[in-house]
Amino acid sequence: MFLVHLLANNIMATFQSLQFFLLSFLTSIILMIFIRFKLFPSSLKIKKCLPPSPRKLPILGNLHQLGSHPHQSLHALSKKYGPLMLIHIGSIPTLVASSVDAAQGILKTHDSSFSSRPNMSIVKILFYGGKNLIFSPQGEHWRKMRSVLVTRLVSNARVKSFRKVREEETMNLIGALEDSHGSLVDLSALIVKLTNTIICKVAFGRVHSGPKFTNLLKEHVEMIATFSVGSYIPWLSWVDRLTGLEGRAKKGAEEFDVFIEGVIEEHVNKKGGMEAKGDDVQDVVDILLEFQNENTTDFTLDRDSLKAVILDVFAGGTDTTFNTLVWVLSELIRNPRVMKKLQQEVTKVAQGRSMLFEEDFEKMEYLKAVIKESYRLHPPAPFLLPRESVEDVKMMGYDIPAGTRVFVNVWAIGRDPTVWENFEEFKPERFMDSSVDFRGHHFELIPFGAGRRGCPAIHFSVTILELVLTNLIYKFDFRLPDGEKIEDMDMSERNGLTVHKKAPLLVVPTPR
Repeated sequence: MFLVHLLANNIMATFQSLQFFLLSFLTSIILMIFIRFKLFPSSLKIKKCLPPSPRKLPILGNLHQLGSHPHQSLHALSKKYGPLMLIHIGSIPTLVASSVDAAQGILKTHDSSFSSRPNMSIVKILFYGGKNLIFSPQGEHWRKMRSVLVTRLVSNARVKSFRKVREEETMNLIGALEDSHGSLVDLSALIVKLTNTIICKVAFGRVHSGPKFTNLLKEHVEMIATFSVGSYIPWLSWVDRLTGLEGRAKKGAEEFDVFIEGVIEEHVNKKGGMEAKGDDVQDVVDILLEFQNENTTDFTLDRDSLKAVILDVFAGGTDTTFNTLVWVLSELIRNPRVMKKLQQEVTKVAQGRSMLFEEDFEKMEYLKAVIKESYRLHPPAPFLLPRESVEDVKMMGYDIPAGTRVFVNVWAIGRDPTVWENFEEFKPERFMDSSVDFRGHHFELIPFGAGRRGCPAIHFSVTILELVLTNLIYKFDFRLPDGEKIEDMDMSERNGLTVHKKAPLLVVPTPR
């Protein structure tokens, strides 16, 4: 009897324990649901209508589908899944826009919602924790930095102040081609030297030549475009340390920091000071130091921010300008009809002068059309720079969650057959008598982006492009190496921070 009673008591205790466990479990679930409803209501939408997506793999997501030319691969996928497509690069949800309407929705209609930058570990190492303008997340620091850049560094008056630098280096390039005396030259290498020299003089007031600086700059630009596992699969960030990528970035950042510190100290200590030089010849470092010393605003430009802006000038000013010049010259050589027509316009405007100048460009309608056509087919950055949504957005009937990374495939938009007739043909005439421009107001042509994150230095870049291009084709005819036909020109692409022409542009220049 005692055993039965004991067994009964044990069963009852177990049952009561089970009841208590179930009650506690159910209470916990109810409490968790209540907390999520109350504190995180956005996470409990019944079902989000997300954009169409290709199937993804565990861990990798759609990374395996990007290939060696992601802008081309995603263009092909967009034909199947639509102009607004959601993919996953590693664990990062990424929205890809491949049409005019999709681009306008991101860069204009919902611009404020898509105006931040993603947190990318290697970029933060290279740019002082993201204190620069290009990669800074949306916020007060970014707004103040943009104001400084627009008003102090890339205003029309400031761009004009660097006119002498542009003209001197253009004449030096012409001299180098004349000295070739009809031999084969690497025009790509000469243009790289020209753009680097212009930016160096504009930023520092003098040329920092030699392999050390050139290699530092090249390494920095390449590192920005290097794929970082930790930026797309955060829990595998240790891979970047294992492969040496993180160490390489830190070493490069430290070396560039030492170089820029030396340049700043050189400016601080030089005799005569900024006042003796005058505003019209101040370089970027002078201007930033002057702003720093004024202290007339509520924004303090600390040392790291100052150095980060200097890096922006190089990262945004050298690669893109050089790249566009090489592509447009390649297309002109490849299309003799277009070259001849542009040379006729340039020659007519020059009226026998030895050189064309910046005030001449407004008279050249066909020049403007040629540049637009080159930007259409060869945008410097085919995806622009990645953005990130800061809030949930309803767009084109789809739900875009906060924290989604965003790519605008301007390379694909430039090849949209619903917008461009015979889109593979280099035909500047399509822009004659057309209001379409590339300054961020017409979303069928946005090589510099648009909206809050549009490139503020468009005028600076295009002025170099127009000056060098017009004078090169005014002074020279260009033919390919012996035995190479224009239809055999290698126009394949090589990826980087911008998409480069894979093969260097080798030509034989002949004075006209």
